[in-house]
Amino acid sequence: CKMLLGEAQGLEALRCATELLKVPKVLHVGNRRDGSGSFLVLEYLNLGGRRDDFQLGLAMGDLHRAKGAKGPKEFGFVVDNTIGETLQRNPWTEDWVDFFREQRLRFQVDLAEDSYATYLFNAIAPDLHMLFEDIEVRPSLLHGDFWSGNVAVVEDRPAVFDPAAYYGHHEAEWGMSRPGSLSDDFWRGYRQHIVEDPGFEERRPLYRAYHQLNHFNLFGGDYLTRAIRSLEAVKQSLEK
Repeated sequence: CKMLLGEAQGLEALRCATELLKVPKVLHVGNRRDGSGSFLVLEYLNLGGRRDDFQLGLAMGDLHRAKGAKGPKEFGFVVDNTIGETLQRNPWTEDWVDFFREQRLRFQVDLAEDSYATYLFNAIAPDLHMLFEDIEVRPSLLHGDFWSGNVAVVEDRPAVFDPAAYYGHHEAEWGMSRPGSLSDDFWRGYRQHIVEDPGFEERRPLYRAYHQLNHFNLFGGDYLTRAIRSLEAVKQSLEK
């Protein structure tokens, strides 16, 4: 039930954070009487319609802005949850670089058990703070597993579901997004609320590496190669 409880907590946090996103209401979470499993009952959403990327970007910007100022002063979440079926640890942590390095990147690298990925992680870990020297990172409520399969339209309103929510750097939201997969209209809407910080492009491989490693740990295949390329890109940025 802990896995579903984490999802329920994430859905409720997202639902309360912004009125621009439709998020299904949690009706019940519990265990089956026979002990064979757990269940999560959600509000029914009638999905359908053409997605408006500008409105989606505007809504995601409102989400990141709203809880960046009003939410917790630390990074993490009220419970641990999952990204796919992988544990996502969320202890409250004052420093974003510490949180992401230990609770996100190191956790996935250790699961992968690949010597070269471990080497790259150890090479970049001491200097990751250098990627954030010119910006202030404030906690924003993140969906945490933002990709096209978790986005829809409900009555002409952007909707999201199946989160892996936590409070983190807003740029980490785009780690699941392939280059170019978010349209100019999306970014135009998003940037109404959240301006692009210096070094945005240099930090993107860092956030992609987390999800690529997680995909390797879940599915295998060439995701490890992608993650290594992302870690190598981070290492190159730090060596400039």
